[in-house]
Amino acid sequence: MAKYAIFTLSMPNNNSWNGKWSGSEQKYVVARTLVEGDLSKIKDDSCYRYSFGDGWCAGISVQVVDGAKEKNKLIKGSTGFCGYDWMVNSIMKHNKIICED
Repeated sequence: MAKYAIFTLSMPNNNSWNGKWSGSEQKYVVARTLVEGDLSKIKDDSCYRYSFGDGWCAGISVQVVDGAKEKNKLIKGSTGFCGYDWMVNSIMKHNKIICED
């Protein structure tokens, strides 16, 4: 049975005028299929943070699940990843968020 990493995006710290992220009402979730080498890097219930340096901070939580049925249930209703797929790619590659040009 395939294993999947489910990534959920939030903006726990922000520098907006009203202290809120305009996208906070949306669901930002993506899934990646895990292969054997990924299982040693990507841990269930992991959390990653990325500071943009301007008062904004992204948070990405990870849940590891078995099977497509569970994966599909968790990503249902997602509006994508708000352009931050590069963070997921970095986590998958480096097990941390690195801004690579």
